[in-house]
Amino acid sequence: MHLNIDDTFTTELKSDPEIQNSRRQVLDACYSFVQPRKPSNPALLHVSEDTANLIGFKNEDLASPEFLSIFSGNSIYPNTKPFAMNYGGHQFGTWAGQLGDGRAINLFEVLHENQRWALQLKGAGETPYSRNADGLAVLRSSIREHLCSEAMYYLGVPTTRSLSLIKTGDLVLRDVLYNGNPAYEQGAVVCRVAPTFIRFGNFEILAARNDLKNLTALADYTIKHFFPTLEVGTKNGYLQFLKTVVESTFEMILHWQRVGFVHGVMNTDNMSIIGCTIDYGPYGWMDNYDPNWTPNTTDSSHKRYRFGNQPNIALWNLNQLANAIFPLINDIEPIVKILEAARDLFPSQYLKMMQSKIGLSNESIDDSKLLSNLEKLLSDSNMDMTLFYRNLSTISKNQIIFR
Repeated sequence: MHLNIDDTFTTELKSDPEIQNSRRQVLDACYSFVQPRKPSNPALLHVSEDTANLIGFKNEDLASPEFLSIFSGNSIYPNTKPFAMNYGGHQFGTWAGQLGDGRAINLFEVLHENQRWALQLKGAGETPYSRNADGLAVLRSSIREHLCSEAMYYLGVPTTRSLSLIKTGDLVLRDVLYNGNPAYEQGAVVCRVAPTFIRFGNFEILAARNDLKNLTALADYTIKHFFPTLEVGTKNGYLQFLKTVVESTFEMILHWQRVGFVHGVMNTDNMSIIGCTIDYGPYGWMDNYDPNWTPNTTDSSHKRYRFGNQPNIALWNLNQLANAIFPLINDIEPIVKILEAARDLFPSQYLKMMQSKIGLSNESIDDSKLLSNLEKLLSDSNMDMTLFYRNLSTISKNQIIFR
């Protein structure tokens, strides 16, 4: 098994000098080196061949003992050093301080056909950022993430991908109903794949600590590798970086609204800097059309992350990112213009998306009232969103429907 390893995050950004895997505040660093936990009896349950092809695997690699060993966390790919990222975040609107990769361990980066891919294990054990958790994942949630990542991709939604799902052979204690009755479940590890796993929170933690040196290094690294058409190290470059992130984030949100997807936990540490869906926790797709629906039981009272509020939360989160990189720009007016332009543009983008969704080809006509009435009808009638649009697609434009 041979991969074209091209690690940049760990070679260009500052590491945590402490090598002990103990829970702690990690200062003056973008990541910490850490070893995955070795599973007792790993078994490969599924591999996404399409994702494997992106990375450069051959078909025979996927059934090899080496593949199972590396992507279960049992062994390390030669000449690579796994690590956990340091980031913070706003959780439910409140600054939570340092969060970090508490149960995710980044393995390495691969360069294949001029595309960079970062590979990350979820559920492979504790890291310095695990806080009071064990860093593990159960089979139940791992299946959900593995399937949803690939489903979202084929629905045309920007997303992380999932390479493999591996059962560890170990038991993990979880309180499924949060009622004080924990029970043991089967453990599992998912290998997630994306160009990068950098989040808004990576910038926030450095800004919160006034670590301008590492903040600048992270911004320049991100622009260099993932926004290569932009200037590196200039005010204009940082502004264009923010503008691009704003645009790609709202494009992702449009896709969420298009398919009725609700992320469930849009904290800033769960927002990808490249505008792809990341961290499939309490997600869901709407059944009956309800703008107030959320799959997150911990959000059931305030419904901050409800379906209809996702565009507003995206803007709120982008404001936090803008605050984080403000020291690199030091000029509030152009930042405000970028955020306000996105806020003002989103309704027209949403209108175009909805026009396309119901088959209205003339985008120059303002169908906002029609679409608003449609959404109200769906909500009032408790209509299944997906079934409605699927059935609508069976109606020919030549048909005339009388009431």
